[in-house]
Amino acid sequence: MYPQRVHSTCSARLWAALIFVVATAASARAETGYDAWLRYAPLPAPIVTRVGSVPRSVTLLGDSPVLRSARDELTRGLSSMFSTPITTNTALPRTSTILIGTLERIRPLVPGAPAAADLTDEGFWLGTATVRGQTMLIVAGPNERGVLYGAFALLQRIARGEDVSRLNERQEPAAPVRWVNHWDNLDGTIERGYAGRSIFFEDGRVLDDLSRVRDYGRLLASVGINGVTVNNVNANPLVITDSFIPQIARIADVLRPWGVAVSVSIDFSSPRRVGGLDTFDPLDARVAAFWKDRVEALYRAIPDLGGIVLKADSEGRLGPSAYNRTHADAANVIARALAPHHGVIFYRGFVYDNLMDWREPTNDRARAAYDNFHPLDGKFDANAVVQIKHGPIDFQVREPASPLFGALRNTNQAIELQITQEYLGQQRHVCFLVPMWKTVLDFDMLATSTSPGTPVRELVSGRTFNRPVGGFVGVSNVGRDTNWLGHDLAMANLYGFGRLAWNPTTSARTIASDWTLQTFGHDPQVLETVTSILLDSWPAYERYTGPLGAGTLTDIIRVHYGPGIESSERNGWGQWHRANGQGIGMDRTVATGTGFTAQYIPLVGAQYESVASTPDEFLLFFHHVPYTYLLHSGKTVIQHIYDSHYQGAEDAADFVTRWRRLERLIDRERYSSVLAKLEYQAGHAIVWRDAVNNWFLWMSGIPDAKGRAGRFLGRIEAESMTHERYANTAVVPWETASAGQAATCEAGQTCIARHRYQGPAGTFDIAVQYFDESDGASRFSLFVGDQQVDTWTADAQFGSATPNGHTSTRRTVRRIRLSAGDELRVQVVADGLESGALDYIEITSSP
Repeated sequence: MYPQRVHSTCSARLWAALIFVVATAASARAETGYDAWLRYAPLPAPIVTRVGSVPRSVTLLGDSPVLRSARDELTRGLSSMFSTPITTNTALPRTSTILIGTLERIRPLVPGAPAAADLTDEGFWLGTATVRGQTMLIVAGPNERGVLYGAFALLQRIARGEDVSRLNERQEPAAPVRWVNHWDNLDGTIERGYAGRSIFFEDGRVLDDLSRVRDYGRLLASVGINGVTVNNVNANPLVITDSFIPQIARIADVLRPWGVAVSVSIDFSSPRRVGGLDTFDPLDARVAAFWKDRVEALYRAIPDLGGIVLKADSEGRLGPSAYNRTHADAANVIARALAPHHGVIFYRGFVYDNLMDWREPTNDRARAAYDNFHPLDGKFDANAVVQIKHGPIDFQVREPASPLFGALRNTNQAIELQITQEYLGQQRHVCFLVPMWKTVLDFDMLATSTSPGTPVRELVSGRTFNRPVGGFVGVSNVGRDTNWLGHDLAMANLYGFGRLAWNPTTSARTIASDWTLQTFGHDPQVLETVTSILLDSWPAYERYTGPLGAGTLTDIIRVHYGPGIESSERNGWGQWHRANGQGIGMDRTVATGTGFTAQYIPLVGAQYESVASTPDEFLLFFHHVPYTYLLHSGKTVIQHIYDSHYQGAEDAADFVTRWRRLERLIDRERYSSVLAKLEYQAGHAIVWRDAVNNWFLWMSGIPDAKGRAGRFLGRIEAESMTHERYANTAVVPWETASAGQAATCEAGQTCIARHRYQGPAGTFDIAVQYFDESDGASRFSLFVGDQQVDTWTADAQFGSATPNGHTSTRRTVRRIRLSAGDELRVQVVADGLESGALDYIEITSSP
């Protein structure tokens, strides 16, 4: 035995030295955002003192891929943060160590450790104890996942500068299921993904190199996420075929060491599409046999498969209605195939008719989830979960909690949150979603008469009605962009989802602050500035897009990004705001509207039924009111619309000002990347401000009391400038261009627009508002006299090939000296099929 122990010790020292070298090299690399909140940056001396005594060795009791991940992560993190090698051991050393293992292995050495039965399976205990005369830090859990989560928790406490020298802490997750869904397609595209192509798929197969998937699993594990659905809910049936299952198994192999189970989305019509049957009727015995066969094939290849996700009878997906069957019938035929393997099916509650008659005033998309699923309460099998979007519409900037949460008393339920910012700026705008999610999670559905109440967070955990399965699902959609989500600050949403899924009582401020510390370090100014930007970002986005519960007022028909105020009206999609010349809002009352308020518990419904007791932030979601209706704030609705959009645009501009103060306090790469995003956001907030305010000024006929809407001092419309080869063109929708028009250039041409400045001499900022279409890379240049003061390529991808609110983009050149008579000239070389469209230039005083 002795030679083997010497060999292990030498190997451990070599491994520790290698980890130290790798960590040291990593700290010298340029910051790309790839490491996210797991940077493990070297700790400043005062923080090291605050943390207290931390052993410089790690001892692992037991051996498995997950336990080795815990050991290696501790070694990696500690060696980097303390800038020193960390030794690893397989037996207790004679010196102080961090002792990690399951409670079964820990308790014989540490009698004070809790019993495994005292914690849920994935909980953990962090403690300090004297073992064989040495003070040791203990990381233990009832199972291997618990140990891994405890290791990450210890590292994150150290990274945040918390004292860990006298730990005695137990933690356990709020719910057993904490999954992320991915809407990745087998061709490598991602539906509603804004950070590049899929990390799983390309060209109809799983990628050869899955190292990025491995690193993603590490990020997920660090915040307690235990499952990932790898493919789109609009599923390709090939994923469950014999030829494709081994490829899914490769993904599972890479994620398994991080305790992350794989699940797959399925196409409900698969028995007919790939199974050779003439039916997919869930009550047909042949269909049941098909699902049993496919599930068994999945588990043979992936023994720890988490389960299956199903979207059916929604947005064109085939479902049980084809055979006059229920959603419970559809869920249960698959649940019964999964049950012997302890798998679960997540059946999405996002079921609605997208071909509703908009002319019928009682039609209401918000009613759909409750109308479809409440009659089926108690008819789903014990391993079936109804996955409910947090609001009754579709991830809007503000929605009330779905009434279905309080209505399902005998059915497992999970809340679906969207990490990818589909309607909320698509990761080009910073929009920290945790405060928005908290408004739903903390909302008391009054589902029982007991005290305390029944907030949504308790209902989805399964505890309120003693349901066996419950939890949290987040639509993640990370991509191949270096920083995962396309915007460094957007990673706070992925981190925040994990933190809330583990403990939904955690405050938004705590999550924002903790993420900032781990992502950007301990400088007090950085901490305060980044945390405040995050916390202010969702209210700002709501102000300049869709306040008062009107919805996001975006173009819902196409890319869900820029303003498109009328796009949600006069179509079957049901995201109506019902604005007309007299007023705005959906009447969802029982007395005069769609009856949606009756889906809530009576006490909740009564609050929303009354226009007087409805909170201002939900007024237009529940009521149609005149533009002159007085809010609780004392403002009219129309003046609030004007004021909020101007305030929101000012907020976005202030994000830039605040961020600029951090120039010397954050690494150059991430500072510059975030600055560019914030400057773009500030410009696009103006697009939103003007589009929404101009539309409501036109629709209501009521002027802005402050004289701003429709009046733009310092703005020179492109169509009024002197043109060379430019032509004036109407923009659709009209409100997304200043004065409804733009100057456009024929593809391949060089076009010029000129303006002679006649104002006072001074130093000014000059903004160029142009349209960055997605079908080329036009080259723009700005000249003052003969001097070129800026040039850039319009090569962003906003999902549209025409001038509109998606593609409208602002470029600002600061501190330019102007005198009366100076000529301003915008030149564009139109590329590809682009029109090189120009909206206006705007001259404002430099601060």
